[in-house]
Amino acid sequence: MAARAGGNLLGRMLPILLTVLVFCAVSVGWLQRDEEYLTPDSGTGYWLGIYGGLAMLSLLVYSLRKRFKSMRVIGSVPFWFRSHMLLGILGPVLILFHANFRLGALNSNVAFFAMLIVAISGVIGRYIYGKIHLGLHGRKAHVKELLAEAEAMKVDLGQELQAAAFVSQQLSAFSKGLENKMPRTALGSLRAGAIIAARTRRFRRDVVTEARRLIRAEARRARWSWSERRRRQKRIENVVRRYAAAVRKAAELTFFERLFSLWHIFHLPLFFLMLLAGIVHVWAVHHY
Repeated sequence: MAARAGGNLLGRMLPILLTVLVFCAVSVGWLQRDEEYLTPDSGTGYWLGIYGGLAMLSLLVYSLRKRFKSMRVIGSVPFWFRSHMLLGILGPVLILFHANFRLGALNSNVAFFAMLIVAISGVIGRYIYGKIHLGLHGRKAHVKELLAEAEAMKVDLGQELQAAAFVSQQLSAFSKGLENKMPRTALGSLRAGAIIAARTRRFRRDVVTEARRLIRAEARRARWSWSERRRRQKRIENVVRRYAAAVRKAAELTFFERLFSLWHIFHLPLFFLMLLAGIVHVWAVHHY
């Protein structure tokens, strides 16, 4: 258990540490750009461009590994997914240092901005990916599973209280048919998700208010102590809060699934446009 907790902590801290490291490196490079320690056409600056270009080209390996099982000898899909994200950060950083944080000729500027657009698109895609998967390259979440998980929470209510029975009935009625009501388009899902989020907040407030009233009435009849009444009240409120969060996540999931599909349509052409611009840039540099 301790090892798992340590692993989860490391998994959460690693992206933060990487972000800080990249920010510091880019900041130092930007502040030192006028010193011209690096030049794009010779020495270390030239080779940083080569390595950065190779890093961006290597991003293709993840897509190929995911589609062709015959390539499993080169490593697992999760390994290449992590490598894809790392190379997607390392490549642009190396190119920034290669260019010494300056713009150049037209062909290099086109390649540079194409790379930035692809990098930004990748960050957006990673954010959306995290919304529809359980952890880094984890199993894809499904609306049915989230709603089933929400239904299972009702067990924590118990059945000995009138308030618990009321809350259980309200929770079931609220989530019934949610999955079938979600639209198929990204815009429709966004609109429905916003409506469901507002309804969820109102539902949570109304149910908790009524549950508190029922618990107070039962507390007077059964002569509970103040601490006992608070304990039972907190228990029900916690279940309602978790249930509402699960229902809201199910609504958000549908939207992010649609959005991820649209992102794929745009990201891949942008990537190949970047490769083409990079090839033209390399050809122009070595022929003129």
